[in-house]
Amino acid sequence: MQKNSKIYIAGHRGLVGSAIVKNLREKGYTNLLYRTHKELDLLDTSAVTEFFKTEKPEYVILAAAKVGGIVANSTYRAEFIYENLQIQNNVIHQSYLNDVTKLLFLGSTCIYPKNAPQPMGEDSLLTSPLEYTNEPYAIAKIAGIKMCESYNIQYGTNFISVMPTNLYGPNDNFDLETSHVLPALLRKMHEAKLNNTPEVEIWGSGKPRREFLYSEDMADACVFILENRDFSDVVNSIESSNDSCTPNSVKTTEIRNTHINIGTGVDISIKELALTIKKIVGYEGELYFNDTKPDGTMIKLTDPSKLHALGWKHKVELEDGIRTMYEWYLDNNND
Repeated sequence: MQKNSKIYIAGHRGLVGSAIVKNLREKGYTNLLYRTHKELDLLDTSAVTEFFKTEKPEYVILAAAKVGGIVANSTYRAEFIYENLQIQNNVIHQSYLNDVTKLLFLGSTCIYPKNAPQPMGEDSLLTSPLEYTNEPYAIAKIAGIKMCESYNIQYGTNFISVMPTNLYGPNDNFDLETSHVLPALLRKMHEAKLNNTPEVEIWGSGKPRREFLYSEDMADACVFILENRDFSDVVNSIESSNDSCTPNSVKTTEIRNTHINIGTGVDISIKELALTIKKIVGYEGELYFNDTKPDGTMIKLTDPSKLHALGWKHKVELEDGIRTMYEWYLDNNND
């Protein structure tokens, strides 16, 4: 990429997109393109078509998505699959039609099976059933990976998929109905501290283990891949015979699992996470783990070895990242 390359960031106001915009600006990129939801509804095929025809971006970062935690995923299953599929279809297809040089599609490690071997490598994709609570979202993101792969194979595009682990950081979603666990815990404990609430309820047993990546680390990984890597760098092809459809002598080349995990390779239990946040916030009450509520997947840890082999590794450790995030929250929320 050149410093004046025209780069469209879809979802620039969210946790992911805002971190990527900040990283690009810090690295000297000057021709960044974005639209608010009011200016461009990515669910509207006609509007997206016109936008790409008019603006002709050279690079596209698809960070726009409908996201949420276990409550939102369980409640809004139809919206999660429909909206994510529609956004992806519109942006990826128009990127192909308008000769985008490179596209980066962001998903989530929710794509992996509920009982995937730990840590989860890219080859775990589609090997067994998904976690039920986030199945619609995961299926949409898997479709996005396969769409990028398929366009690359058929049309020679350069579309790369990255799957970040659980993210947190500035501009996170702190809505208690739709947020992920870390920002939800931070807000709950901050408000409990202000209100002298003696106890904070936390869904689940506290035993599940999760991996967390600071959003600005994630952004740095994404920009590194855009600047230095192509689809050809992540192709893992095998030859196989398709006995059900073709003679045994006919071989086909299969290209699968070209996506890249973005993570730390380090996890922590929800109980340990809650205690860490409690210490950082300065909340002195009790924590009540309500084990009548669902835990979700018990262990969910990524294997980032492919990313490491490509030349990138995380820098921000969890406690430091939470402290910085809490400072941002205090500066940007009038409680």
